[in-house]
Amino acid sequence: MKKILIALLMLEILQANEEEIDDKKLQTECDSGKYESCAALGFLYDFNIGVKQDYFKAAELYEKACNGGFISVCGRLGSLYANGHGVKQDYFKAKELYEKACNGEELSDCFFLGYLYHEGYGVKQDYFKAAELYEKACNGGLASGCRSLGSLYYQGIGVKQDYFKAKELYKKACNGKEAVGCFFLGVLYANGHGVKQDYSKAKEFFGKACDLKNEFGCKTYAELNQQGY
Repeated sequence: MKKILIALLMLEILQANEEEIDDKKLQTECDSGKYESCAALGFLYDFNIGVKQDYFKAAELYEKACNGGFISVCGRLGSLYANGHGVKQDYFKAKELYEKACNGEELSDCFFLGYLYHEGYGVKQDYFKAAELYEKACNGGLASGCRSLGSLYYQGIGVKQDYFKAKELYKKACNGKEAVGCFFLGVLYANGHGVKQDYSKAKEFFGKACDLKNEFGCKTYAELNQQGY
């Protein structure tokens, strides 16, 4: 229920004109213990909506909301720690916050937590754990999770190498309008990995990547086009 409330609040903020946003009311509500208002006000300071951007203030408000049970903003606070925005950069702290959010079924934060394990930021590098978290995000419908898991299968990192599985995951990501997923699907068709080599099919997916503003997709599409595919 809290996740729905905060999502509706954020949507209302994004749809509002700046003069319609009452940050003072949100602050008063936050001070009185209305944690969804703390989260919403943090969002304003974080993304420079109706108030001057202030990551430090955003972090304070997210922390209050997160500690008050609004799990959906714990991950955003984690991202501030990961990037050193408004707080001292601290990957371990980011990991704790992403973990809390992921356990609350915030799929994007499962993905970010997976990335920390993938790269070894704030944790011991663990490709198997990264694969688990990417899979959770992917199964929940997050296209970027599918793409990252597909790359692990393609490279055979943390999982047994499986080009066919990589293809299925890249396809799922591409269908979710994830540009890099479309690009790598094109790479599979160009190289004949997990599929029959097919440059025309590769060009199709490079074109989809390009349509989604992927520079490499545009470049490779143009190259194949010049070659007559």
